[in-house]
Amino acid sequence: MLRCYFLKTMTKITKELVLSILKEVQDPSQSNDIVSLGFINNITIKDTNIAVTLEVPVHRGASMEPVRKLAQQKLLKIDGVTSATVVVTAHENKGEQTKVESSDNMTEKVLESNVKRFIAVGSGKGGVGKSTTSVNLAIALKLEGYSVGLLDADVYGPSQPRMLGVSGRPASVGGDMVAPLQNFGISLMSMGLLVPDDTAMIWRGPMVQSALTQMLNSVAWGNLDVIVIDLPPGTGDIQISLAQQVNLAGAIIVSTPQDIALLDVVKALTMFQKANVPVLGMIENMSYWSCPDCGRVDHIFGEGGVKIEAKKRNIDLLGEIPISAEVRKGSDSGIPIIISDPESIQSINYRTMAKTIIKSIKLDEEELK
Repeated sequence: MLRCYFLKTMTKITKELVLSILKEVQDPSQSNDIVSLGFINNITIKDTNIAVTLEVPVHRGASMEPVRKLAQQKLLKIDGVTSATVVVTAHENKGEQTKVESSDNMTEKVLESNVKRFIAVGSGKGGVGKSTTSVNLAIALKLEGYSVGLLDADVYGPSQPRMLGVSGRPASVGGDMVAPLQNFGISLMSMGLLVPDDTAMIWRGPMVQSALTQMLNSVAWGNLDVIVIDLPPGTGDIQISLAQQVNLAGAIIVSTPQDIALLDVVKALTMFQKANVPVLGMIENMSYWSCPDCGRVDHIFGEGGVKIEAKKRNIDLLGEIPISAEVRKGSDSGIPIIISDPESIQSINYRTMAKTIIKSIKLDEEELK
């Protein structure tokens, strides 16, 4: 009886009602509401659930997150609504993208005259220490005397600002260009510098690809010898876009020796090979644990898995990095272990791997002059 009464008195959820609520949400940059501006692309109502898509110009993507969040909050306040989801997607305006002809097809290419080499660090799987490896390798290359940038391409889960110990928003240097933030001699750009830490990036493929393009094209990187690109897990839009947008000098694959991690690594290897990106080598992270008191060695995640896989595929094994609490502490504190403990076995391995990478991508003095 009470349920019937509740259903009768509950507000009927209609598209007209949703639009009237969304008209209360202003786009601060245009001083108008998101309905009048034509941003509402789709409204789906199913029982007491609402889903709305905001379609905005590509360059507005990051700035629309507060608007998206406010719209979602207002929809949740409608009487009877149990869930509301607002998603931002983007469209390209005519003439907004520049295409250049390649030998195979039409692909967007990034102007890279001031960056001599790009290296991608991938894993195919999350949780294997890829970002930790990326930041330490970037610093190791810097310690070898090269000018280095670090691009955090994990739009959904950026971690490099924390690991490199930087915060704040990039400063404008004129027009749409911004300057990367720096620490330990590394120039960094990350989505983590553009949105608050507690903000979830609810973006679809086109928005992610646009964000990546802007972090490459709209950042005043300066004259760099190499940019290390910290890829997100998986083999999706970002990885494919990068292979199209920049001439990658090579890719480095990070994995633990665990069989379940190696399953996804194989997918990443296959993706790079299909994209004609040379795989420079594999790194076995969390290879083993050595007791600091008695020296006993435990292979927590298995033994030699990456070495076996690398040999099977005729790929170089660049190094084996033991697990350590100090590595974790360095990442959390913003002082990577290669800086906090340069004499550790991890730091020595990173320096050795950097030297191998320099030779592999021909990053020698004569070529850089």
